[in-house]
Amino acid sequence: MSEPRPPLQSLDEALARLLGRVSALGATERLATGAALGRVLAAPVVSQLDVPPADNTAMDGYALCAADVARPGTMLPVSQRVPAGVVGALHQPGTAARIFTGAQIPLGADAVVMQEQCEAVADAPGLGSVRINAEVQAGQWIRRRGEDVQAGAVVLPAGARLSAAALGLAASVGAATLTVARRPCVALFSTGDELVMPGEPLKPGAIYNSNRFTLTALLQGLGCEVLDLGIVPDRLDATRAALREAAAGSDLIITSGGVSVGEEDHLKPAVQAEGELDLWQIAIKPGKPLAFGKVRDAWFIGLPGNPVSSFVTFLLLVRPVILRLQGASELTPRRYPLRADFAWPKPDKRREFLRARINGQGGLDLFPNQSSGVLTSAVWGEGLVDNPAGAAIAPGATVQFIPFSELLHP
Repeated sequence: MSEPRPPLQSLDEALARLLGRVSALGATERLATGAALGRVLAAPVVSQLDVPPADNTAMDGYALCAADVARPGTMLPVSQRVPAGVVGALHQPGTAARIFTGAQIPLGADAVVMQEQCEAVADAPGLGSVRINAEVQAGQWIRRRGEDVQAGAVVLPAGARLSAAALGLAASVGAATLTVARRPCVALFSTGDELVMPGEPLKPGAIYNSNRFTLTALLQGLGCEVLDLGIVPDRLDATRAALREAAAGSDLIITSGGVSVGEEDHLKPAVQAEGELDLWQIAIKPGKPLAFGKVRDAWFIGLPGNPVSSFVTFLLLVRPVILRLQGASELTPRRYPLRADFAWPKPDKRREFLRARINGQGGLDLFPNQSSGVLTSAVWGEGLVDNPAGAAIAPGATVQFIPFSELLHP
């Protein structure tokens, strides 16, 4: 007799239960700033200096006193030349200093005129003269000391996931190394004698193991170390042995397939024998079945086997867990209200995540085949339309769109 089906859980309820059980690993390491892309900060980055460290020019041009330019056409002698990286001499009133982008403003000057508004006169004595062909306001084209970052400011908080711009910001305040959370080790394996690897002969009834590649890439994109245990033979003893091996060296175990309630497979009894297991039914489409538990000290999440179901369920439920393990502060992706340039007249009773992309008019187009087995939709799409249960969509309606850029990259 098959087991009774558990009641459907909402996505929000399931996510709250997952995050309520899982906590940050707590271990940290020190990395060179240039090697920390995608990692999660375990300690804040505090600036020890002002950025910029001194007033400097935002333009190539001439530094001067605004009061010395009574009207456009004023001629001033050029007193000095100040390239970037050189501290100029004290500014002489009634003169102009030739200056280049990023150079420190000579003490006493209070404005910069861009070179396009100036006319150099080379036959004048010394460094020549310059005609200022514009009105001048004090402070123009000057970047003030500390206008970007002030000494003592927290420029990156603990829990921040490090993007390319964040690494640049850390470097701009002189941080050569960063304290980051240890990378979670995630063990990954597949069960099923029907699975073969690309490059092997595809026998009748066999399929290529695409989930292994998708999940490995997703895990690596989240900064995980992946312990790939490959394809485990479809036997109870082999599955239990794989779970023991996985638990011994990982923080989290992920499998795909074999998590539907009442399914005749070895994964469920193997996890129950080696640890603890709950089977959940999530009220989403694609990705209804989910298994969650623990094997010794490692958490266990079993994903559905259909490629798109596995992909979407990972993004919605596994990704936040992995970020929580690293102590990340932002776990929820942003949603954007966009116009639907498609019709969805027959919604499911479950909350749906439809693969779509932005068209040239700023609206959303929908991939024509939303089947959970059509991985093409995830490649073609640029994100997911988060559609409430039972909600039909008419062209022109506003829908909530989650770009893959919110889910896949630091």
